[in-house]
Amino acid sequence: MIETVKITTEFIKLDQLLKFANVAPTGGIAKEMVADGIVKVNGEECLMRGKKLRPGDVVTVEFEDETVEVRVE
Repeated sequence: MIETVKITTEFIKLDQLLKFANVAPTGGIAKEMVADGIVKVNGEECLMRGKKLRPGDVVTVEFEDETVEVRVE
């Protein structure tokens, strides 16, 4: 599944993006997803939930049964 999120600010933090894009139902679960190592930013594993994402960045979350890609515009 591919989602596109348009932001109107300079950046959005990784955990906020996961919640905003409905990949994680809560901020706490977004934090756990990042800590569990299932989140990649631009193809590289990212363990920083506060990582600043800007337009052009791609976040990939690899669940057991599906992969979700979120593109920041």
